[in-house]
Amino acid sequence: MPSNPILDADAGYDDFINRHIGPRPQEIEAMLTALGADSLEQLVESLVPRSILMRDELKLPRPRSERDALQALASIANRNQLFTSLIGLGYHNTIIPNVILRNVLENPGWYTAYTPYQPEISQGRLEALLNFQQMVIDLTGMPMANASLLDEATAAAEAMAMAKRLQRGGDCQTFFMAADCHPQTKAVVRTRAEHFGFDIVEGDPHQHLEQHQCFGALLQYPGSSGAVTNLDETIALIHQQGALAIVAADLMSLVLLKAPGHMGADIVVGSAQRFGVPLGFGGPHAAFMAFRDDYKRAAPGRIIGVSIDVRGKPALRMAMQTREQHIRREKANSNICTSQVLLAVISAFYAVYHGPRGLQVIARRIHALTNFLAGGLIAMGYQLRHDTWFDSITVEVGAQRDELLERARSARINLFPRDHSALTICLDETCTASLVEQLLDLFCPEQARRHSLSDTTPQPGLAEHTYRTDSVLTHPVFNSYHSETEMLRYLKRLENKDIALTHSMIPLGSCTMKLNASAEMLPVTWQHFADVHPFAPMEQAQGYRQLLTELEEMLAVCTGYSAVSLQPNAGSQGEYAGLIAIKKYHASRGQAHRDICLIPSSAHGTNPATAQMVGLHVVVVRCDSDGNIDIDDMRAKVTAHSTHLAALMVTYPSTHGVFEENIVDLCDLIHAHGGQVYIDGANLNAMVGIAEPGRFGGDVSHLNLHKTFCIPHGGGGPGMGPIAVRAHLAPFLPAHPLQQIPGTHSENGTVSAAPWGSAGILPIPWMYITMMGASGLKRASQVAILNANYIAAKLADHFPVLYSGRNGRVAHECIIDIRELKEASGINEEDIAKRLMDYGYHAPTMSFPVPGTLMIEPTESESLEELNRFVAAMIGIRHEIEQVANGTWDRLDNPLKQAPHTLNDLLSENWERPYSREIAARPAPWLHTAKVWPTVNRIDNVYGDRHLVCTCPPMGDYLKD
Repeated sequence: MPSNPILDADAGYDDFINRHIGPRPQEIEAMLTALGADSLEQLVESLVPRSILMRDELKLPRPRSERDALQALASIANRNQLFTSLIGLGYHNTIIPNVILRNVLENPGWYTAYTPYQPEISQGRLEALLNFQQMVIDLTGMPMANASLLDEATAAAEAMAMAKRLQRGGDCQTFFMAADCHPQTKAVVRTRAEHFGFDIVEGDPHQHLEQHQCFGALLQYPGSSGAVTNLDETIALIHQQGALAIVAADLMSLVLLKAPGHMGADIVVGSAQRFGVPLGFGGPHAAFMAFRDDYKRAAPGRIIGVSIDVRGKPALRMAMQTREQHIRREKANSNICTSQVLLAVISAFYAVYHGPRGLQVIARRIHALTNFLAGGLIAMGYQLRHDTWFDSITVEVGAQRDELLERARSARINLFPRDHSALTICLDETCTASLVEQLLDLFCPEQARRHSLSDTTPQPGLAEHTYRTDSVLTHPVFNSYHSETEMLRYLKRLENKDIALTHSMIPLGSCTMKLNASAEMLPVTWQHFADVHPFAPMEQAQGYRQLLTELEEMLAVCTGYSAVSLQPNAGSQGEYAGLIAIKKYHASRGQAHRDICLIPSSAHGTNPATAQMVGLHVVVVRCDSDGNIDIDDMRAKVTAHSTHLAALMVTYPSTHGVFEENIVDLCDLIHAHGGQVYIDGANLNAMVGIAEPGRFGGDVSHLNLHKTFCIPHGGGGPGMGPIAVRAHLAPFLPAHPLQQIPGTHSENGTVSAAPWGSAGILPIPWMYITMMGASGLKRASQVAILNANYIAAKLADHFPVLYSGRNGRVAHECIIDIRELKEASGINEEDIAKRLMDYGYHAPTMSFPVPGTLMIEPTESESLEELNRFVAAMIGIRHEIEQVANGTWDRLDNPLKQAPHTLNDLLSENWERPYSREIAARPAPWLHTAKVWPTVNRIDNVYGDRHLVCTCPPMGDYLKD
């Protein structure tokens, strides 16, 4: 009997597919006709090598409607039990102010923006990140800070590598780590040290530090077990050895405690999570790194700096080359090419909203409750391991440990078993007096007795000299927006300074700025996902277990691999975990000598940076004039390094935006010589449902979930970079010291602080895959390819398309060449990028992978109307370039060189330019109804690097004309 759509309970199951994919069916037909293709299938077959084309549909359940998928996910979420987790270890319950929750975390104006490479239309995000840096600088007592890193553990590992780079003379390979550091931090640092060839010594700094020469030492402040130690003497001892002192600090404690920078610390790292960011079963959270001014050029990650625009107005930008260390390839300081912008922004706004007085109230209340808890336990005869604390105490309980642990869990409270005879209790801003009374009752041997804090004498946990005496967060931004009305307006004012997907297409090649659907984003802030501690017992996280298992299976199906690890919390960390798996695999077969990694010259800069981080030697393979890997050069280098060949790292489709025809032959060649193939998953969004890297030759791939599977970019982070592997690499996936990850072993190492990385955003790809199903995912890939080829065809008569594959087609992105135009007119790719702002668009990717080019990727989510509007903007700019080339406009005074144009330009009384105000600000008809104004003119990059300032300028500077 044929299906009746009226009676079919699943009618409308494809509604989401039609809403996710931009072009309507009739528009797709028109685009195909323009390209001379009969169908999406025929278009794909004309450009994808037949040797890799899938013939069967992905084995996924049929698509589900938004409502159905949300209901199913809600059932999964409700399997998580919300206990009061007092585990600590760098993760704390927190209260995100509702004005920030609604207007930032849940606001696409903030979460769909891109990394601020084009600062003139990113001033809002940049100001928020500058606030983050100022907050970190103030609280740590250090002169400089970066704009966030991935998590506290990897920040500590980056600091270790930074200390080694800064080592003056000598070849010491030893790094000291205090035993009272968080266990997950120790695990990540040990993994990083193993592959750098460093020796780790762990112990009590007061007893063991003098016995070992080291290039750096990591201290925890307060200690993981709660102790607050004055670090002056310890840091002085580290410096006597010529080593750098790294302090992993708790940001909330620094509101009260003496700053590490004032005790001589060289680098301070930590997590900003407890400043208003949900637990999310481990992330995403913003780490911070602060450091001495002398170290700024060795620092990983990004630094936001204050510069000026051409009018002399203060303007913000990513400062120095520290903003992208990986562009130095194998000579990079780090493979980090992202940060946790959205979460850094949230934590900065938390500090702005509460201000110094509000934060002091919160910190003092947490500490006071801890003092009452300590006093009550001491009165009952318990011994505390330390006589100092901020928010954590470790209680010696002997043989009662398991009984007390279970008693607490029966009361729906999680404590941390510090060792076989002690429990750690960590309080936070959500804790109350009644909770402390409940805890005292749990520890009381007389079960009938009820405790009251009014009858309890608090035990002081801090000596007077431990408190900080300096003022913090004195800048006006932290003292101006404490009413919700003012905070709301401040947030909106900053949001209005940025371009996001809420305004227009962001056509960035290699970055994939596709729709982040509301149905995908909603579950992220559901309480049963947001409020679960990453180290809670897994029986309380059965919803997460189901979500993680199902997502791993989905991703394995989508890629053709056998197993998936969700631990890497960024693409860079996925690359790292993937190469470690390859390295461990070779070692398991007695071939640890394999240490050569072949990488095409066109590869992302993170590839060679990551290879050197795991101790592999990079050998670059040339590309031919068509942008393909030079097969002859590849054969020669494979043969030359056969016995030492570890891996080939290759991006597919290629970084040049084409499906290379010989990919299977390349993979077979590597395997024939005993190597493994790492297929970079940056461009997977062109292959899902079309080709499976795990079946056409890949051994491992990292998957950028913020690209292919719809996690938003969040202004430059968060992201996720899980790895998918074939069966023989599955035994070498990363493990974790605090949660058992099925099928892993501790010797594999740990690459992220949390067991499953940024698990709090994994509902997004689960929702996307569930609502799209096999048919929707394939159609998304097909339309991404269609949209890119449509744009390439429409622009081909105006800009040369640099690379193409079979039948003159591109993959999901295209590269247009500006170099000849620059020769003729003096207009370069940066001028085009700035002029696009006047048309209401963010620029495509500039000068990557080829200098003097623009890489355009429209994604499947953009409608034909939007594609045509962008094409019209580019053609309009091409005509403007012609007017410069033919002398109609001066080569230095024209709309492109003067772009972007601000309101200040148009309101100027003296308009003396050779073009009209209309041409300057409204060069296209759609700008008459909607216009996004850049708030600053073109920024002086050289000035910003020569006069590096990464702290907030006076408020009056923001008001200068």
